[in-house]
Amino acid sequence: MAVALEPVQLVASDGTATAERRYSRDLPAETLCWLYETMVVTRDLDTEFINLQRQGQLALFTPCRGQEAAQVGAAACLRNTDWIFPQYRELGVYLVRGIPPGHVAAAWRGTWHGGLEFTKKCCAPMSVPVGTHTLHAVGAAMAAQRLGEDSVTVAFFGDGASSEGDVHEALNFAGVFRVPCVFYVQNNQYAISVPVRKQTAAPSIAHKAIGYGMPGVRVDGNDVLACYAVMAEAVARARSGGGPTLIEAVTYRLGPHTTADDPARYRSQQEVDHWLALDPIPRYRAYLQGQGLWSQRLQERVAARSQRMCAELRDAVFGAPDIDIDEVFTTVYAEITPGLEAQRRQLRAELARTD
Repeated sequence: MAVALEPVQLVASDGTATAERRYSRDLPAETLCWLYETMVVTRDLDTEFINLQRQGQLALFTPCRGQEAAQVGAAACLRNTDWIFPQYRELGVYLVRGIPPGHVAAAWRGTWHGGLEFTKKCCAPMSVPVGTHTLHAVGAAMAAQRLGEDSVTVAFFGDGASSEGDVHEALNFAGVFRVPCVFYVQNNQYAISVPVRKQTAAPSIAHKAIGYGMPGVRVDGNDVLACYAVMAEAVARARSGGGPTLIEAVTYRLGPHTTADDPARYRSQQEVDHWLALDPIPRYRAYLQGQGLWSQRLQERVAARSQRMCAELRDAVFGAPDIDIDEVFTTVYAEITPGLEAQRRQLRAELARTD
């Protein structure tokens, strides 16, 4: 199957409907409004997470500003029984799945459990090691296949992860065994500071799908309706026994890679301004206005939900107990080793000097 270099797009950058006819935009009005609401709340929570990290409440955070459409659109069409295998930037996915932001914060605070609500919502814990979770997604899909279940697994990862050997192995295994797994690459143009053009010589990441015997699709990752439609098609194909799909959502990370990063060192303001003009939220709001669906009442509803969820996040973080440093050492082996015991003594001594 040939992959088109031009991404699938249902909503143009000015908010008007495109001429695309293969994929449908026909969703209920309430769903269309809910997609907008979820994107805005994701962005507001993203800002709150950054504030909490700057206040010393989180060890680190990976912002997703600019990628809300890619995340919300892709997750919104999944069943609650479909398993999600995220990387570390999927805040919008967590919000769609109903994982409390406080549990996401727990992971970034370094708690031993890393957030207890993930697996209850058919979502694997976030994966900081780059690309390793794609193998887990394929394994889970193979298990569902052998058990006769009709669930689908979705592996979310970035363009940088597509350069990792684990991702190659996952794609190859999925293609050979035709497992019900969708590989969803959020191509936000950079693997930390390395641009896509220095990561691959392929025409696109989606073009690599042919090497694994599966369809590859490029989609405008700043178009929430296109992301929804393309993912829905891939999931339906997987659920019916058609095997895996590789989707490349072309988007942009408007903020830093992490709160420890300075993106001004490796990209120009002119480039950022170009992508700011393609911001997914104003684009989709213009589309809703054109469809007669946006209203001040909707905006007030969205603002109220954002305020409530940001307040709940702050309460969860500021009300959380301090981390017991012993957990780092006592939860590795049944009995602590001499080497870990020496490290624990060293850390306790260092902390005592700073108190």
